[in-house]
Amino acid sequence: MNPLKSGTLDLALLAALETQPRYGLEILQHINARSGGAFDLKEGSLYPALHRLVKASWVESEWQESDKGGAPRKYYRLTESGQAALGAKKAEWRTLRGALDALLVERLMGRLA
Repeated sequence: MNPLKSGTLDLALLAALETQPRYGLEILQHINARSGGAFDLKEGSLYPALHRLVKASWVESEWQESDKGGAPRKYYRLTESGQAALGAKKAEWRTLRGALDALLVERLMGRLA
């Protein structure tokens, strides 16, 4: 099961780039590892989403030589507007999570009463 929908996929990608630039496969591995495997992100979803974020000017890309002597890799990094978008998306997520938590607690409390 892949619970990453387009809004949450954008948030996950921006968050993966928050601390450092990463190349495509590294982004994919980072998200999958940090989510404990809950987000089974595939390349078929990753690259179209990255292209959408580049087009929105939230992410920029740059080819860099591999530090291991392999083929050059395309690294992605947040732009200033991407950092602002990440901040806004985090705030939206906290609001949504708080509202859902309140509803779930209310439901649980109703069962206990």
